[in-house]
Formats: sequence, C-alpha cells, structure tokens
Amino acid sequence: MSRPPYPPFTRESAIEKVRLAEDAWNTRDPEKVAQGYTVDCRWRNRAEFVNGRDEIIEFLRRKWTRELDYRLIKELWAFTGNRIAVRFAYESHDDSGNWYRSYGNENWEFDEQGVMVVRWACINDLPIKESERKHHWPLGRRPDDHPGLSDLGF
Repeated sequence: MSRPPYPPFTRESAIEKVRLAEDAWNTRDPEKVAQGYTVDCRWRNRAEFVNGRDEIIEFLRRKWTRELDYRLIKELWAFTGNRIAVRFAYESHDDSGNWYRSYGNENWEFDEQGVMVVRWACINDLPIKESERKHHWPLGRRPDDHPGLSDLGF
C-alpha cells in the first residue's frame, strides 16, 4: 500500500500529510481512517495501547460511538525525515449532551510508502458549553476557509 506524500518530508508535504489525516479522521469512518496505518502499526492514545489495524478499527468504532458530532483540526508542529509532530483540537459531545474540547499532540512515524507505523498521542479534555464551541462546519471535511488552530488562538 502507498499513501503519498512520502518521506522524507518537506514543509509543504508535511502540511499536506497533516491535512489528509485531518480529512480522513473527520469522516469518522474507522475502516477508511485505518488505511493510513500499517497492519502492524503501534499506537498510544491517552493511556491505551493499540496494536495493528484491526485494533485501530475497533478503537475508532468505540471512540466515535462515545464522541458524537466530532470535528477535528490538526496543525503541523514539526517534521524531519519520516517523522511529523502535530497538535490538534477536536470538539464532540457525549450522549448526555455534554460538550468537550480535546487538545493534544501526536508524534507520527512513516514507512517509505507514506503509511504510518507509529502514532503516540497525548490528549486532554476540557468540558465546554455548547456556546463556547469553535469548530463550526457541517460534519465531514473542514472547509478550507474555516480557521485553523492558530487562527482560533489554540
């Protein structure tokens, strides 16, 4: 499997890779998202360790059952060779209507085909009021004219 852009990353290709990942996650389709990871990819997500594409799919199914109306923005933080660091914020609510903004950082490592082999994520949740939401667009891909994290002051 091949997932351009490929390492070694330039600033432009790293920004493109980050946006492609954001777009995939905003589909909330576990099978589609999982295609960006190797079959033996290793994750740390908060305090949970996930190994392999099958576990990634199950993890994402559980995630998007709990995190409703999920909308994510990612931004490049740093890159070198076959690694990219991103920061992100997403907003979602639980089945009781409690809204959260979840902030975090991810460290990614890719194989030569541009498929992610390692993803380490640190995430913190902030309860917010619905009126404090900043991620306003129809479910799916964030429109190009919607502010990014820096624009929003995150």
